[in-house]
Amino acid sequence: GILFFLMAAMTMVELIDAYGGFEIISDLIKTKHKATLLCIICITTFFLSAVLDNLTTTIIMVALCKKVVPERETRLLFVGLIIIAANAGGAWSPIGDVTTTMLWIGGQITTGSIMSKLFIPSIVSLLVPLAIISLQMKGNVEPLEIHAEAKGQHHITVGEKRLVFWIGILGLIFVPIFKTLTHLPPFMGILLSLGVLWVIAERIQNNKDHKFKSKNSVLEILRKIDMASILFFLGILLAVGALQYTNILTDAANWLSAHLGNEKIIVTVIGLLSAIVDNVPLVAASMGMYTLDTYGTDHNFWTLLAFCAGTGGSLLIIGSAAGVAAMGIEKIEFFWYVKKISGLALIGYFAGIGCYLLQQSIF
Repeated sequence: GILFFLMAAMTMVELIDAYGGFEIISDLIKTKHKATLLCIICITTFFLSAVLDNLTTTIIMVALCKKVVPERETRLLFVGLIIIAANAGGAWSPIGDVTTTMLWIGGQITTGSIMSKLFIPSIVSLLVPLAIISLQMKGNVEPLEIHAEAKGQHHITVGEKRLVFWIGILGLIFVPIFKTLTHLPPFMGILLSLGVLWVIAERIQNNKDHKFKSKNSVLEILRKIDMASILFFLGILLAVGALQYTNILTDAANWLSAHLGNEKIIVTVIGLLSAIVDNVPLVAASMGMYTLDTYGTDHNFWTLLAFCAGTGGSLLIIGSAAGVAAMGIEKIEFFWYVKKISGLALIGYFAGIGCYLLQQSIF
């Protein structure tokens, strides 16, 4: 299901890009100053992730970064902060991350509670690393000089760009609504949205020449999808599934409970482990270990678990679906991320936890 979702989301983003849809956003961004641009993109990612989800938002924002930040080394820093922003934004919304959705559907958290308790810690976990990177960034981004003809977009009108862009974005926003209304898997919703966008694109192509059609058909765009990244993601899911099937994750959770005792320390460690092992089975194991009789709905244990499992995945690029997607799109090296981003994500992680504990002691 996750693989189908990822392929459909990447196809929709590629289709919007092929029709020049992202130029609508990039034209609105007037600033060329690196630090200011980074702040705009990260704050947008943070709030967009809460409405969509962290995976879809990351795919959209990484595609946008390619438009506005042509220099690769600078763009990789932007993408690293996008991963942190997307995971932080997903942590305070019941539909922003798979783990929060699991806890929400399971009755461990309610919408009002998680949004009120985790909004400030989540934005702190983004603002701290964002401030550190922004202070280090100097100068302006170089203008991207690509002729429209080279991109095959010289035949597309402004109205057609806007139509494809808004249909695509509304289709992505529709996915969590579809899931809530039908209780069907999210990949079914995004495949439905892709089908609608496909029909719109085919209608637009009717008035274009053969050269345009051959370059921008959905089938051609499907061939551009990076299947190596999809298979890499499949490998991670299979490895985690093996750990879950052999009860290693459950045993680890039991060991934490027996040796650490303190619920806040346990949840913090679970968040750190989610950077290595996917956060979904870790949260699933926690939900199996601790029932609602042990910790009732909206107990601090569940709320802090939602935060730690959501933001802890930013510590390593393989720790979240958002990170894996960005890794595939931008060909980010694992050790580059460890060197440049992991330390910042760790500082933000503990800053967010500290903010949460302070918030609870005050209120």
